[in-house]
Amino acid sequence: MAEIGTSETRRIMLDSSAVSASVAGNELVTGDGRRVAEAEAVHLPPSEPSKILCVHLNHVSRVEEFQVSLPSAPTYFQKPTSSLNAHRGEVVRPERCKWLNYEGEIVIVIGRTCRNVSPTEAADYIAGYTIGNDYGLHDFRDTDAGSMLRVKGSDSLCPVGPGLVEGWDFRGKGIRTIVNGVVAQDGTTDEMTWDMHYLVADLARTITLLPGDMVFSGTPANSRPVQPGDVVTVEVEGLGALTNTIVRGSKAIRDDVGAQPSESEEVLSTALGGDWEFRGIRSPRRD
Repeated sequence: MAEIGTSETRRIMLDSSAVSASVAGNELVTGDGRRVAEAEAVHLPPSEPSKILCVHLNHVSRVEEFQVSLPSAPTYFQKPTSSLNAHRGEVVRPERCKWLNYEGEIVIVIGRTCRNVSPTEAADYIAGYTIGNDYGLHDFRDTDAGSMLRVKGSDSLCPVGPGLVEGWDFRGKGIRTIVNGVVAQDGTTDEMTWDMHYLVADLARTITLLPGDMVFSGTPANSRPVQPGDVVTVEVEGLGALTNTIVRGSKAIRDDVGAQPSESEEVLSTALGGDWEFRGIRSPRRD
C-alpha cells in the first residue's frame, strides 16, 4: 500500500478490457465504480511505455561487490517493450539456459513530454514511481557485445508494478528483493550515485521522453540466479511489493541459428556476483 500523502493507481484487466483502478484497502475500484479483490485482479504494467531505459551500475553496494569504479556519468541500456511483464506474472527461463538473475529496482514513469530539462526541473515531468525487476539472462552475455539486448530484453524479463504511485519521495527509502521468503537484496535509495531527477535530466538531453516511458534506476548488491519454481518479490518502502514466479520455458533455445548460451568467465562472474575463481581478472562491468 502507498504511504501517506501519496496516491496509487493500477492498470488491470477487467471484463476483457484494460482499465485503471484506485486502491481501496484490499480492493481495486475503477472509475465507474466496479470493484475487484486485489488478490484476484489480473495486473498489467502500470503504464504503456514507448521505451524502457535502464541505468547500468548506480548503487554503491553493487559497485563495491564487483570491485570496480563507476564512470564519471551514468551509462544506459534499453529493454524492448515486448519484454514487459506485470505483478504476479510468470518470468520464463528458456530451456538450455540457467543463469537467470533477479535485480530489484525502482522505476521512474514519465508523465509528460520531457526534453532538455535540468535535474531541478525533472520532477515536474515525472508521473510517479513503481517497482521493477530487471531480470538478466546471463547465458547470452557473451553474444550481446555489450548491448544487453537478449540478456535483459528477452520476453517476460521486465515485470513492473503493481501500481503507479504519485507524490512519493524517493529519498531514504528501502528496497529489498525476497526469494522464497528469504531476503536476498537489501539496500536504500541513499546509496544511489545518481538520483531519479539526475537520471531523467541526463537522458532527456538527447532523447525525448514521452508519457508512460520507464526509467530503471539501478539495483543493490547480491543479484543471483533463480530457478523455475522460485517466487521473487521486490519490496520498496512506500511503493508496495512486486511478485513474480520463475517458470521453465516450454521450448529450448534453437541451436540451428545464432550464438548459443555460454558459461564463460564473464557469465559466471556476473551471475554469481564476482564469487568465482578468476578474481584477478576484472574488466569494467555493464549491469
